[in-house]
Amino acid sequence: MNSAAMDLTKPVLILGGGLIGLAIAHQLARSGRAVLVLSRNRNEAAGFVAAGMLAPHAEGLSGDQLLLGQASLAAYPAWVAQVEADSGLNCNLKPCGIVVPFESAAERDAYPTAALGTPLDRHGLEAEVAGIGEQWRAGLLFKQDGQIDNRRRLMRALERACTNLGVQFQEGAEVQTLCCAASGKLEEVRCSTAEGEQLRLPCAAAVLACGAWSAELLPGLPVFPVKGQMLSLQAPRQALRRVLFGPGTYLVQRNDGLLVVGATSEANAGFSGGLTPDGQKQLQQGISALLPQASGWPTMERWWGFRPCTPDEGPLLGASGIPGLWLATGHHRNGVLLAPITAQLLAAALVDGYNDPLLKLFSLQRFN
Repeated sequence: MNSAAMDLTKPVLILGGGLIGLAIAHQLARSGRAVLVLSRNRNEAAGFVAAGMLAPHAEGLSGDQLLLGQASLAAYPAWVAQVEADSGLNCNLKPCGIVVPFESAAERDAYPTAALGTPLDRHGLEAEVAGIGEQWRAGLLFKQDGQIDNRRRLMRALERACTNLGVQFQEGAEVQTLCCAASGKLEEVRCSTAEGEQLRLPCAAAVLACGAWSAELLPGLPVFPVKGQMLSLQAPRQALRRVLFGPGTYLVQRNDGLLVVGATSEANAGFSGGLTPDGQKQLQQGISALLPQASGWPTMERWWGFRPCTPDEGPLLGASGIPGLWLATGHHRNGVLLAPITAQLLAAALVDGYNDPLLKLFSLQRFN
């Protein structure tokens, strides 16, 4: 579908008001499209939960996922500059570099992205991360990776940028039905509001960006929740100049000293909310192993959320099988990283009819 085939008198509906949905809404609005974002509860979005690492290399991604992650990382500075200009808010993008520690040089050298990082011995590790745990004897420094304050800055800036560009929001709206014309093309979306009102919303197209809940709207979609628990500590300012990405636990320090610690990965928890003693104990053990001194820093907050995962942990982007309905979901651990490239790919497809080759790599068809 291209702009010539799209009814410009009707809005594009974004189904989901999380980071991915907001990023797409912002990009479409910058292209002059009318956009309406439908969100059941934006506070449950994974974008408010994640640590904000921009880490395609530190995560050890490979193949097509590394390619997509690198493309998005390269797009990040210009994309954030757009968001900041449109919102008037700073997003705290930090190309601070990420250190990945290992117990041996052999483990370090076997890491999928080892050739893209700077190898560190124990002395090099100590120079990059003062006070790192004794068990770590080698490491990799990925200077090209970094972080952004997604939870307190980026999400709010995107909301403001969208509003300033005329994007409309319907918060507390739960989508009930996708209605298609006789031709099979999506024609309207029916939803219920927080007040119980039933709405029928005609649309030019819609983008499914419901994160971990996407399969509830499109049954059979290979997206499922992976629960993650996190916490934050109040650390001395500049206690960590790099992000420290250890096995099972990572430490991300913000400019004001707040240290974000994540995250458990609970694939069998479904949508079971709440903190658990086992999950919190796992995080505390990770802190002690990575940076023993941090065990004495006061805890500021504890929270949890649900990552949208697919069988191969790659996102679902592009056509859904229903004409007029597009997919932008399943980003798993990398929703923050992949927000710019997702927004650009989907906007190009919706506005210009350009199906980038990256969309084919991450299409639903790969699971058929």
